[in-house]
Amino acid sequence: MVQFIARERSLAAAAGLAVLAGALVMLVALVALPGPWFAGYVSEAGTAGHPFAIGYRCGLILLAFGGALLATALRRLPAVGALLGAAAVLAATSGAVPCTSGCPLPPYEPTTAMDVVHATASIMGMFALAAAMIAVGLGTAPRSAVRRLAGYAAGLTIPLGGILGLIMLFVGRGATGAWLERLLLVVAVSWLIGTALVTFLDDSAVVKPRNAVV
Repeated sequence: MVQFIARERSLAAAAGLAVLAGALVMLVALVALPGPWFAGYVSEAGTAGHPFAIGYRCGLILLAFGGALLATALRRLPAVGALLGAAAVLAATSGAVPCTSGCPLPPYEPTTAMDVVHATASIMGMFALAAAMIAVGLGTAPRSAVRRLAGYAAGLTIPLGGILGLIMLFVGRGATGAWLERLLLVVAVSWLIGTALVTFLDDSAVVKPRNAVV
């Protein structure tokens, strides 16, 4: 049992650090964009020709790796590990396949195959992350702090994501969508880091295997 708990806490610590490092790298690349950093889609920081484009994409992949580590740490929670793992794979795909300049999306702008792959991976990754939040909030995590944190995050992610989706569909690229996207990402990153921190600090936040031997 002791070894099991130590392994899960180590994974949680590594997950939190990877997510934090990845998010900071992405932020630096975003701020380095010409013009206001809060304009346009976040993914524009990773398009060819922009300063630190490779850094942004590597930061997103590092963040995805942190999500995968957290999925492993929480694999004893039903469905959570699978959903977090799916979100991590989709986020890594979004980082590996950048959009073209301006990250054009239908129906307002002509798009390329890369744009479609990037956008689909980003949107589905956020869906999977929101589902993981719900699964934790409604699941069997022994600590109420883990469930409450997931509940708050899901309570913000679902309406923000829904409004952003409607804006992308009916309005297109604009300032409101840019702010909502950034706020949504702040919630997502905060939840990942917060869950990793709670899991690391409190070993009872980890679901223990049924047949473990103390």
